[in-house]
Amino acid sequence: MYILLLTYTAPLEAVDAELEAHKVWVGEHFATGAFVLAGRRVPRSGGFILATGLGREALDRIIAADPFVTAGVAVYDVYEVAPTKAADALKGLLPAG
Repeated sequence: MYILLLTYTAPLEAVDAELEAHKVWVGEHFATGAFVLAGRRVPRSGGFILATGLGREALDRIIAADPFVTAGVAVYDVYEVAPTKAADALKGLLPAG
């Protein structure tokens, strides 16, 4: 599982110009199950994504295709995590076993 922290590197006007394409990209990866949670950071300096079920190389390819990245308006920091405990509503995110 990975926590992706997205940081804007351009003015919000440039980010907003890519926002709809970014939302489509996010939606595609929710549809495959790779992304399970996403949203904006507060204050609006970037965003976050919780990704699961794929290896780092596949994740890096997905990130490289983000319209925010291809337009040069954001960068990602990626953290691999190994959750061991979750609230009942989130237990499905824990690894089997």
